[in-house]
Amino acid sequence: MRVTPGNDIPASGNLATTERVMVVDDDRHILVAVKTVLNDAGFPVEMAESGDECVLLLKQGFSGVILLDIMMPEMDGWDTIRAIHSGGLGGNVLIAMLTARDSPDEKMNGLQEYVFDYITKPFEPEELVSKVRLYSKYLRG
Repeated sequence: MRVTPGNDIPASGNLATTERVMVVDDDRHILVAVKTVLNDAGFPVEMAESGDECVLLLKQGFSGVILLDIMMPEMDGWDTIRAIHSGGLGGNVLIAMLTARDSPDEKMNGLQEYVFDYITKPFEPEELVSKVRLYSKYLRG
């Protein structure tokens, strides 16, 4: 089953973990679906509906994996990355971009070094969990 707006996500096996994930997307259905999938896999998940909320959570001490939508109103994913790094907030995070696009975005120029991976929407829940486990392991060193 693919994660798309409005899908009901089945529960899967729970894997205990202390790794945190922040999902940043202006689509509430995507936020809830991704949170459900990752919670069922044992990941604590913070949700942010905008780049501004993401930056605020980082200022409040969030560290971990950030799944960041590229196309959002006002502050898009690339502007959010700029704000994270210009504010010195990128030290303990790993950013993976969530995108519905098949081709690179011109706004990514100069920001590629801050992005660990790209995840194309829609995606399979098992694929998402596998990637987030990999990202968390990479963050732990």
